[in-house]
Amino acid sequence: MRSNGPSLKTSLQLLALSGAMLVGASCTAESDTVESSAFGTSKSGEPVTLYTLDNANGMEVDIITYGGRVTRLTAPDRDGNYADVVQGFSDIAGYEADSSFQGALIGRYGNRIAHGQFVIDGETYDLAKNDMPGDIPCHLHGGTIGYDKVVWTAEPVVKDGIEGLKLTYLSEDGEEGYPGTLDITVHYWLQDDDSLKITYHATTDKKTYVNLTNHAYFNLKGEGEGTIVDHEFTLNASKFTPVDKGLIPTGELRPVKGTPFDFTTAHTLSARIGDENEQLSFGGGYDHNWVLDNQDGSMALAATVYEPTTGRVMEVMTEEPGIQLYSGNFLDGTMTGQSGKSYEYRGAFCLETQHYPDSPNQPNFPSTLLAPGDVYDTTTIYKFSSK
Repeated sequence: MRSNGPSLKTSLQLLALSGAMLVGASCTAESDTVESSAFGTSKSGEPVTLYTLDNANGMEVDIITYGGRVTRLTAPDRDGNYADVVQGFSDIAGYEADSSFQGALIGRYGNRIAHGQFVIDGETYDLAKNDMPGDIPCHLHGGTIGYDKVVWTAEPVVKDGIEGLKLTYLSEDGEEGYPGTLDITVHYWLQDDDSLKITYHATTDKKTYVNLTNHAYFNLKGEGEGTIVDHEFTLNASKFTPVDKGLIPTGELRPVKGTPFDFTTAHTLSARIGDENEQLSFGGGYDHNWVLDNQDGSMALAATVYEPTTGRVMEVMTEEPGIQLYSGNFLDGTMTGQSGKSYEYRGAFCLETQHYPDSPNQPNFPSTLLAPGDVYDTTTIYKFSSK
């Protein structure tokens, strides 16, 4: 929360000035303006902290250091009332038992890599085969212990009055089979236009593949408030990447026109999710990557979601070339959220901004190779409003 106490502000300014002189920080380290609380201890004995960011309108987001997970995010309805619109659990045990990546930072490689394997400069690297869609093993979301399961180092930051959280993690050479030590920084910023801005930054000392994203589960009716099949989706994508029965892209960039994957104009998930279609059958619904129309790396609107009963709107803007729409096909009501409600089948959706799945093995896809001296730098914004 923001503090207006003059003595505290003065002390913090002096602390921030000395910190900037020492480390060359570009963000003012006013850590006392961001609330934090203990969130238990991980199974490995590491303390986990929850941070709460707020903005000038009263919007709030909670983030825990375990997996850098967004655990709560409030958004306004058409009457100006804020409610939580993401799924989450009330304690660390819930997150450690979770296998669906609720709210988590995902890496080193978000989405799937065929056969858990890729080649760099003639050398083959073997990764964990931790997923078996269609009974075909593949590598998913960074492996057995991906970035969703590690405790990140956190530093609250404030820049131009905007509250943020800086998370860092050093992913060592060979971790989960990936080459190179990857030095990662992720910033969450809660902006006064009711948007959550996520910036990803990484460098490596060896060539490696990198594809970072966030795996928040959204329901614009409110957390645990029924299904999302009546939400209206628009995706600014005229093509998608069809998959085989193992949910690995075939390499084709297929036009969406005339298929259930055409969200170039708004329609609900229920309008076509039940169509007889091989791709929908493979995914159990929507679990596919869309090829965004914007491919030049600039910030552009990728998706818009509207929920008619509350009037809530979510816009997703990104510098990434792709976005994964997941329609909650494997939610089954067995998980209970922090409000005590069960997370039912198709009770939430994900919109994960990304490079395409299996890019390391698909030479016609935009490259995800990061080399020493290069910088991985990408931003995604989730903006909320109502109508």
